[in-house]
Amino acid sequence: MKKLIYTAVLFIGISTFSFAQEAVEKSAPPAGNAVLGDYYGADVSGIAVGKAISVEKLESKFKDQKKVENIAVKGEVTDVCEKRGCWVTIKTENGSSFFVKMKDYGFFVPTALKGKNVVLEGDAKKKITSVDELKHYAKDAKKSQAEINAITAPKEEIRFVASGIKVVN
Repeated sequence: MKKLIYTAVLFIGISTFSFAQEAVEKSAPPAGNAVLGDYYGADVSGIAVGKAISVEKLESKFKDQKKVENIAVKGEVTDVCEKRGCWVTIKTENGSSFFVKMKDYGFFVPTALKGKNVVLEGDAKKKITSVDELKHYAKDAKKSQAEINAITAPKEEIRFVASGIKVVN
């Protein structure tokens, strides 16, 4: 009987440690150097890489529709969520940023992706982002409290939901 109790206690202890370890691993972005050819989520095909458009060209597609599906967009990553790697921003040609989330939180990216050129494959839509959500992302990006407090109005923007991200150079 004692063996059974010790075995149960040992099993519960190991299970608890395993779950705690998994929680720690999920709370940080994945490790990695984000080198040429690396991809996160679904692999972005060579065809998509060749047909990828700039963020500015994507913006022009919204003149007569609110959602664009299955599109590839290229750009330079300017920021990565420091907490989990669950979002990135892409630099646009006019200097503003373009926000990208991962589809169904199904994958995350390393912070080393910052500064890399990537091709994103997924869906885009126009959205009004609330002040609370904008402040949340600013906190994730470790912005100063003054920068967070300066967010006082919602923002209309294009939101991209990536099914895959590939480092192209």
